[in-house]
Amino acid sequence: MTMPADFAGEIRHLIKGEITTDPLRMGVYATDASIYQIQPVAVVYPKDTEDILHVVSVASRHQIPLLPRGGATSLAGQTVGKAIVLDFTKYLHQVLEFNPEEHWIRVQPGITRDEVNAIVAGAGLEFAPDPATSSRATVGGMIANNSSGTKSILYGKTIDHVLDLTVLLADGTIIELAAMSRQDLATSDARLQGLHQLVQDHQDEIAARFPKTMRRVSGYPLDELVADDPWHPHKLFIGSEGTLGIILEARLHLVPLPKCKGVAVVQFGDRMDAVRAVQPMLEARPAAVEILSDTVLEYSRKNLETRAMCDFLRGSPAAIQIVEFYGDEASEVRQRAEDMFVSLRSAGLGDAFDFYPEGETYHNVWSIRKKGLGLLLGEPNDKRGIAFIEDAAIPVEVLPEYIERVLAICKKHGAEVTYYAHASVGVIHVRPILDLRQQGDIDRMKAIADEVFALVVHYGGAWSGEHGDGLVRSPFLRRYFGDTLYEAFTTVKELFDPHHLMNPGKIIDAPPMDANLRYGSAYRDQPQQTLYHYRDQKNFHTAVHQCTGIGACRKMTGGTMCPSYMVTRDELHSTRGRANALRLAMSGQLSDLGLADPQLKEAMDLCLSCKACKAECPSSVDMARLKSEVLQAQYDAHGVPLRDRMIRDSARWAQRLSGPMAPVINRIQQTALFRGALQSLAGIDRRRSLPAYARKSFRAWFDQHYQAQGHGRRVALFADTYLNYHEPAIGIAAVRLIQALGWDVTLVEGCCQRPRISHGFLRQAKVDGSKTMRRLDALPSGPILLCEPGCTSALTDDLPDLVDDADLGIRVKPRVMPIEQWIIRQLDHRDASLTTVHSQILLHGHCHQKALFGTGAIRRILERAGAQVIEPDSGCCGMAGSFGYEREHYDISQQVGERVLFDAVRRHPEALVIASGFSCRHQISHFTGKSAVHWLQAIAIA
Repeated sequence: MTMPADFAGEIRHLIKGEITTDPLRMGVYATDASIYQIQPVAVVYPKDTEDILHVVSVASRHQIPLLPRGGATSLAGQTVGKAIVLDFTKYLHQVLEFNPEEHWIRVQPGITRDEVNAIVAGAGLEFAPDPATSSRATVGGMIANNSSGTKSILYGKTIDHVLDLTVLLADGTIIELAAMSRQDLATSDARLQGLHQLVQDHQDEIAARFPKTMRRVSGYPLDELVADDPWHPHKLFIGSEGTLGIILEARLHLVPLPKCKGVAVVQFGDRMDAVRAVQPMLEARPAAVEILSDTVLEYSRKNLETRAMCDFLRGSPAAIQIVEFYGDEASEVRQRAEDMFVSLRSAGLGDAFDFYPEGETYHNVWSIRKKGLGLLLGEPNDKRGIAFIEDAAIPVEVLPEYIERVLAICKKHGAEVTYYAHASVGVIHVRPILDLRQQGDIDRMKAIADEVFALVVHYGGAWSGEHGDGLVRSPFLRRYFGDTLYEAFTTVKELFDPHHLMNPGKIIDAPPMDANLRYGSAYRDQPQQTLYHYRDQKNFHTAVHQCTGIGACRKMTGGTMCPSYMVTRDELHSTRGRANALRLAMSGQLSDLGLADPQLKEAMDLCLSCKACKAECPSSVDMARLKSEVLQAQYDAHGVPLRDRMIRDSARWAQRLSGPMAPVINRIQQTALFRGALQSLAGIDRRRSLPAYARKSFRAWFDQHYQAQGHGRRVALFADTYLNYHEPAIGIAAVRLIQALGWDVTLVEGCCQRPRISHGFLRQAKVDGSKTMRRLDALPSGPILLCEPGCTSALTDDLPDLVDDADLGIRVKPRVMPIEQWIIRQLDHRDASLTTVHSQILLHGHCHQKALFGTGAIRRILERAGAQVIEPDSGCCGMAGSFGYEREHYDISQQVGERVLFDAVRRHPEALVIASGFSCRHQISHFTGKSAVHWLQAIAIA
């Protein structure tokens, strides 16, 4: 395909949105969650329908393919192609109309399923299909893929919940599609009349060749169009994978939320027993039956976020079944679960049986299920569970036999497997573990696919139960449906897209399944000089490859990850986008410069180093660490700007500027002249006030005022830069609380190297951080307490992997802990009465604290002191060390904070605001005018 020289410029002058042909962004959009990679020709972010019409007009005139794209969580490769990608997620994500009385909502295609449900939940409604990717799966993508999810046994697929569609065809025609009578059909668009006739002509073949399983999304859904009074032509586009037209609007049917929910967890010592248990489980009329193999459970126990959710597991089962029940009464829900347990025990199936009503454990169980795919794919191994046979839907009565034969096929080809998912509808996602960088494993993939395909046909199953055809299954469709129906699919394509401009290569005319692989036998990672050792991930390359594209970083509701994506909705500024950019750079697909490529600086620019991805990404991608490597490589290749040198040396300046001259320094920092000069010289935004320095350091106060009480028990307190030279009152409060609990204090000063680590000065951080670690190692045995979360994460998460002496990190890391965790342990073992300075408290946790340690201990302490604690799901404050001070980031910093945190502070004017992070307190004060304090300043021993 030859591109016209200035098609992008032509589009750019016509639209209100944006278009880019930048090589970096093209590379970021070349992949989704599948095994494929195809470079697009441009990416467009349309702002309205008029923009889309302009793009389609130019594309049609120049015969350039088009690819509508939502969250790009496709596991089959539907959302990659050599085309103009239309990304609807940045702007076209609005609710257009909501009718709670009639249970429907009309939306634009870029809104996510969870965003829809957050809006309609207040009316007691929900959009029922619930794929595991619901936090980032867009409605347009769910329709194009005919998504379903865990509750499909109860609610069916997306096709069962779409009332009507507004669709734009490649020739510029907009058609309104809804249920129509035969009379309406007679006067309708000629294409619809042609479609109706085609379906009528092929009724017998459709009845013979389409699978009878409830879960079936292969090919075009002609079986849904046989009944014609009324006729539902909009269903043709549901599951069409963007190959027929562009969804502009959709009206969705909503269902009432269940009154009561509960989940049963049945554990099995034998994997196949878990599969055999499906049929008796279905007799209990559940809403869902989901299987998780031991591999998923093992990874769940290692993942930073999910390991605390695994308390419901007993021992190490070979598999579990998660069985959900809905009902009008809690007692009814529990009784149905208990009846199922009796049935399973009598059949000799299951080793442990537990029931959890809706609550914390209930949500933990489902969180592990939703994160299952990411957990499977995120292990730092060369071989991974590959999605190519995983989506078959098999009649439940023959499911155990089918699974046994699939496992035998994989064993014959030397491939281990793991599996999980929708046992209730015969869709158990079996994933052979392969390395597609090895030609032998590519050949195994093709051989396994051919043999399993024959099994699916033999058992009357659907080749795709929910993930669609895309690039991985479309090559099998002629064999599956036969020549007659395949030609009918081709006729459908000709009717609505005669020039084959809409997402070509999917459903019909597909390339071989091993074409366009993201990792093929020719893929090579170039050597990279890095400072971290990546002891848990093997090496830097493997740490980058942990991102598999499932896009959990693109969620818009809940949690912290990814702060910059949540406000920009820009793929490049998601964790996935940055990881893709890193992969392209280190494999030489951007240039020969590796991590020093200037394009990577743009990709990393809005990363706030919040570490939320390390916890909230199921694959535990630590972009903060990877960003630091990039910045160090950039400095080495291109030099260090003044502002970065200031941040690098900030701890040294704090030591020098605190003390007797601090009041003068602080007054100078507030002057307009100083702020203006700092903005001009270093790009520090003049609207910001730099942190004030302390007239007396904490060390000086300690030496002058501290007296050991002779308790005989001693704990070390780490005096970090912020506590020592900016806010010694926090250290003083810590000492008084520790002493009140009956312990003496050993003070140890040092710099954790957090500013250097986060800003990419890893070489110096390694040298000076090693000194700090050795100083801590030399302390007498016992815990080392820290008050600043960013410093705690540096000493427990970053420096142990950065220093060359691995044993040093192993010795020091377990001893370092947030002071609140130590305090709550003391309080749990003694009778101590706490008081608080305020009865109502709004608590905001530092990003590193929420990611690595949690805020539970602080909350318990405050509640024990009698406070009412409000803890909004505030995400990141937006300051992120120096990020919010930098002129080019000021607005983004504000937008991140405004997303949840600032509004929460303003809505609770009477509450005392507690924020453990030094930068968080400054951010809150700057944008809300409300002073925030450390929690240590809010409580005391009575």
